[in-house]
Amino acid sequence: MGRRPRLLALVLLGAAGTTGGLVAQVRGLPVRNAGIGTGIGIAADIGFPNGDAGKGVAFGASGQIGLGPLGVSAIVAHWDPSGLSPAINSVGGTANLKIFGGPLIPVSVTLQAGAAYNKQGASNHWEIPLGVGLALTIPNPVFSIKPWVAPRLQISGDSPDESHFGVSAGIDLGFINGISLRAMYDRVEAGHGLHPSIVSVGAGYGIRLHL
Repeated sequence: MGRRPRLLALVLLGAAGTTGGLVAQVRGLPVRNAGIGTGIGIAADIGFPNGDAGKGVAFGASGQIGLGPLGVSAIVAHWDPSGLSPAINSVGGTANLKIFGGPLIPVSVTLQAGAAYNKQGASNHWEIPLGVGLALTIPNPVFSIKPWVAPRLQISGDSPDESHFGVSAGIDLGFINGISLRAMYDRVEAGHGLHPSIVSVGAGYGIRLHL
């Protein structure tokens, strides 16, 4: 078994770990893997990278659709790092497959593969997260609470040619009118004493499809 398959196997078993150049998927925002809802939705997020991740502020908008155990999402982001670096625009998407969970089961397990692209000067930079998400939905009369955690393998670079462990986590509050609020955290184990991470907050709106 090669190096990358071994790393991916460890991620899928639950191993987690998080350079300014490789954190997250679209630049400046966490990788989201909170499960698949049946329907369509849109969301907006604002991210705050730490010093190792380049600081500054990132803004993103996303859309997603879930049909049974399958889901796809697309996201665009604008990150304005601190210092002399120019702003970076990213585009990305994910494909998700629910392997455990259902309407009457509050726990879900979701496999995810994604890719994001941005241009840095003359270089084309790619981020490819591959991982698994674990989510728990806690209903109550006013809103639902969904905590989730998602370890992954993060493949990055111009080729791409670097592999690192990453983990993201968050909590969603979902209201019966379709509005949701969410907070997320992302970290990649970059080595060399670097620990880039991102905190974000956001809001969304979803429409459930009755299939």
